[in-house]
Amino acid sequence: MPELSGAMTRVVVRGAGMASVVLGPGERLLFGRAPQFAREAGRTALALPDCAPHVSRLVGELVVDGDTVTLNWLGSGEAQLSGLFDAPGGARRVILTRSMSALLDDGESQLVLLLGRRTGDGLADLVISIDVQRDRADAPAGPDTPDGGDATAEGPRLTRGSREWFVALALTEPWLDGRDDYPRPPSNREIFERVRYWNGYTWSLDRSQRVDDVIRTISSIAFGPRDDPYLAQHAGRLQNIRFAVARRAAELRLVTAKDLAEVERAARDRDQNS
Repeated sequence: MPELSGAMTRVVVRGAGMASVVLGPGERLLFGRAPQFAREAGRTALALPDCAPHVSRLVGELVVDGDTVTLNWLGSGEAQLSGLFDAPGGARRVILTRSMSALLDDGESQLVLLLGRRTGDGLADLVISIDVQRDRADAPAGPDTPDGGDATAEGPRLTRGSREWFVALALTEPWLDGRDDYPRPPSNREIFERVRYWNGYTWSLDRSQRVDDVIRTISSIAFGPRDDPYLAQHAGRLQNIRFAVARRAAELRLVTAKDLAEVERAARDRDQNS
């Protein structure tokens, strides 16, 4: 990160429905649904507006230390951080999980709490802009925002072993096993065959329309009604929507690589014992 003569690091945090917060060197910001319970001397607390109940009371901490700005992720759920790596070959996005830290580059980064915001239409993504500037740090940090401190609820999920859970596993398999450059999402027939191999019972998924209906259900859970691509007025090709649903389900951890490994192992054991 280049060092600019006569300039100081300033970080501006913005988001819909909340006042901007400006941090200077030596300052820290705690943020989440109700972060004030963990506030200490030298730390500003920012309660994010309209948080969904599954968002942790304390999800993150921004630390401005000299020329470096660090984001420490403390929440129980995941978030997506983009804008970190603009250099050729850099990652397009980073999924943050608990105890992860990321150094922020100069310029604007976008932090997305997946389905973290309550709206009149249900859940939507909560987007926070973090702008790292080299400037005079002459603006005060914003005031604390009051919020309730009720317990963190469980986020959107699929019932383990359900039809939707198995279809989500088959749909996201290329992402869960690391094949991010897979040229296309699985077909309905491929999804049916994977579910049959893992579970035996298939809920009549050999009928293509059944698979389509289940993927629509997964999409509504993964995106929420506001951003569901199937409900968009001018939805793109269904193949592109299916790709987006698969990636989103993997990012939200509706199913995980651990789930995939467990069903694979159970299927192998069943074959060996038959």
